[in-house]
Amino acid sequence: MDHPTTSTLLTWMTFLPLAGAALILPVLALRAGGALSKAAGDQICRLIALVASGAVLVLGWYLWRAFDPQNPALQFVQHGRWITAYNIEYFVGVDGISITLVMLTALISFIATIASMPWWPGNAHLDGHHFTQHGVPGYMAMLLILQTGMTGVFVSMDLFLFYVFWEVMLLPMYFLIGIWGGARKEYAAIKFFLYTLAGSVLMLLAIIGLYFYGPQEVVDGRLTHTFNMLKMAQWGRAGGYLAAPLIGSFHFINLAWIAFFIGFAVKIPMFPFHTWLPDAHVEAPTPISVILAGVLLKMGIYGILRINFAILPQATKWAAPAMAVFGTINIVYAAFVCLAQKDLKRMIAYSSVSHMGFCLLGMSAFTQQGIDGAVLNLWTHGLISPMLFLIVGVIYDRAHHRNIEGFGGLAQQVPEYAGLLGLAFFASLGLPGLCGFVSEFTVFLGSLVTWQTLTIISALSVIITAAYYLWAIQRMMLGKLNPTYATLPDVNWRERLTLYPLGALIIVFGFYPQAIFTLIEGSLRNLILPLQ
Repeated sequence: MDHPTTSTLLTWMTFLPLAGAALILPVLALRAGGALSKAAGDQICRLIALVASGAVLVLGWYLWRAFDPQNPALQFVQHGRWITAYNIEYFVGVDGISITLVMLTALISFIATIASMPWWPGNAHLDGHHFTQHGVPGYMAMLLILQTGMTGVFVSMDLFLFYVFWEVMLLPMYFLIGIWGGARKEYAAIKFFLYTLAGSVLMLLAIIGLYFYGPQEVVDGRLTHTFNMLKMAQWGRAGGYLAAPLIGSFHFINLAWIAFFIGFAVKIPMFPFHTWLPDAHVEAPTPISVILAGVLLKMGIYGILRINFAILPQATKWAAPAMAVFGTINIVYAAFVCLAQKDLKRMIAYSSVSHMGFCLLGMSAFTQQGIDGAVLNLWTHGLISPMLFLIVGVIYDRAHHRNIEGFGGLAQQVPEYAGLLGLAFFASLGLPGLCGFVSEFTVFLGSLVTWQTLTIISALSVIITAAYYLWAIQRMMLGKLNPTYATLPDVNWRERLTLYPLGALIIVFGFYPQAIFTLIEGSLRNLILPLQ
């Protein structure tokens, strides 16, 4: 079906950060010509990034208010020709599957930009370890390009355009870790790049297969294939891809499903493709860890829903048991690994691996509650995990280490920080009244009817989650104050600007998750109908 251009909102949200990155170039030219000092140029670059990211957040608020939850179809559609020879289109839109992730990208990108600012009041006591004091224009440009890539992934409805944005966000993340990261930054950046690129190559092969075995249409008087994901989904639901020839002794749809799934599983990250994540998190600057946990990990689950579920429903049914098993392995295995960690940031990195397992388990049940819980978990984890990494950044800036056992009694010295840490930890372990509980409970509610044993095992692992968080609180916050930290300063205003909004949202959506359910239910109901 043809969609006339109805809105440019998503295009503005996608490319405003890229325009901001372009504005940094004349600043560099002025600095090189001597018209601006280095310090002034750096400040202008930071301001450009903050304004561009803030403008996208404002547009995201408008998107949420204008979105019609009663309409499960695509909204805010913009549709135009791009590469006519291969029927590639510029086709963007949002529905219930992607609306929350577009808003989350805007929010977390803005918070990460604030977290990158060393010039907020009250920072004199920090040495600026994770702040970008060198290469500020490059850092801010990479941050903005990354935001464009992430938003583009969630709004693209042309498979070629989706893949372009998927690859666009790979490069800035590589540089952000590799240039501004910690001691082993090059190793972590290369590992991240290679893992993600390997998954992308498999995805590319599957995309080419879907294109040639997919629906055809007449364009400019000639018969051609299409990358239109809506038309591919209609074709897939009608069984069109089942007619594709066997590849060896394997059905094309099964091989394509596996290729896509591995590409997305690397990003989730799913066991056994998860080993890049702890290294990337530990070495990345705090704002980049915030984006990595808050947005990038969500792309894997989103891709599975948008492509594997929507376009290849028959293969999704075939693979559901394996998806449920791997989801359970993620939940249980990563929880036990967290229990063994002494590095606070590495512990929280593995907790993200565990929590992404809930999404896989809920999705694979093919129930309304299960898939609602999985998508809600993307939102709730996207609020909780950035707060957790910001909490790590605060203590690392002051103590210059992340060894859990190296602290002790900090609650006496930094009570505000201890309260924020407790809120984030309890939200992540699923305390009722905070948003992490609602998403996990909904997943268990939906998956129990389909995967009873796996759901019981996963639910029991919540005990392990509570254990590693409570043990970390005991070692860091309680007991006798370590004399080394007798003069440790509490959180400052820049840190409050990043932590308090996330903490407030964690509480609000803990009591009012219906705000998210209302947005997502209609589209997700249509998505799982062919799978039931």
